Amino acid sequence: MQPSNTISTAWNDDAAVDLHPTGVSLHSHTSMSEESLTFIHKMFAYLPGLRQLFVFYEHRGRANGIKLDFERGHWRPPLVPRMAYDLESSQIHALGLRALVSLTDHDNIDAPMLLRTVTSARGIPVSTEWSVPFQGTEFHLGVHNLPSADGVAWMQRFNAFRANPGEPALRTLLHDLDAEPGVLLILNHPLWDLYQVGQAAHETALANLLALAGKCFHALELNGLRDVRENLGVIKIARETGHLLISGGDRHSLEPNAVINLSHARNFREFVDEVRVERRSHILFMRQYSKPWNQRILHSTLDAVTDFPDFPLGWRRWDERAFHPDRDGVMRPIAELWPHGRPPLPLRAAVEFVRLGRSRTFTGAFNLAMRADDPIAEMDFV
Repeated sequence: MQPSNTISTAWNDDAAVDLHPTGVSLHSHTSMSEESLTFIHKMFAYLPGLRQLFVFYEHRGRANGIKLDFERGHWRPPLVPRMAYDLESSQIHALGLRALVSLTDHDNIDAPMLLRTVTSARGIPVSTEWSVPFQGTEFHLGVHNLPSADGVAWMQRFNAFRANPGEPALRTLLHDLDAEPGVLLILNHPLWDLYQVGQAAHETALANLLALAGKCFHALELNGLRDVRENLGVIKIARETGHLLISGGDRHSLEPNAVINLSHARNFREFVDEVRVERRSHILFMRQYSKPWNQRILHSTLDAVTDFPDFPLGWRRWDERAFHPDRDGVMRPIAELWPHGRPPLPLRAAVEFVRLGRSRTFTGAFNLAMRADDPIAEMDFV
């Protein structure tokens, strides 16, 4: 059966939501995701305060027997599972639609398993974003709606593969996932060279992955945090391979997913059938996607160093949500690495400087420096 793709934009087609009773939010992250601190390096050239912040941290850490380790150190998105679920469902409810939300933290199912103990969220699917090493790069796979009784066993298989990757083992895993009729397997942001192996090398690996087990992927993702041209490239690949397209917001911060699916499904299993059996998908780009891409990425990243006084205790300050090994190699919140649980004044001052990135003056200068060229007019998808 040929795929039936429909792509709408909220700023051009307000009537699209009137034809569907349900909105589906796929691919978003909660405080259960561990995010690499290496993103800091990418911002050094644009936010000098970050350079000062981590140079200071490195010097003070060395004096206390702590070596700065970006590989093991990580930060976590600010929204705890219930807050993330409510953010995504509220955006969809505001459209007058029933909400289906699939949370996909990196390589764990803790958030959906926790939420399924709450009466109002029992229908939430058990999902994850599985990080798959492959031919020198890494691909992220959205694995949605795992059988709840087998979720832990699946995660053990995924983790075992990551510890000892190989193409025959990957082929077996992907075919086994495809054999589960209720599972939805998505190739997330397929063209993003996340690990900077070189775009040509990444695309060669992508072609080889699709040759290895392309039929196991039920759709390719149009990503709410990737730019227009990259998403257009994914559309081109889908046309060449015959894959269906699907939404994936990839939210890590406080902005709700910038792309969702519109559906007639009453529950997530029915949505899986729409995609896998009926092979149809109606994608809606939300209004926030029309904003400058560089500005959205900047503000999303700045949430990592923002304090939120209304959040749960122990999760309000940026240094409570960032983690680093102590002198004994034990992973601890950065706040606990300093005397009295508070970073010294120069470090706090540097963080305040970084937060100026939210100002209009800085945003304008940042977009100019980045020479943002993300013409939204190119989104002639339909």
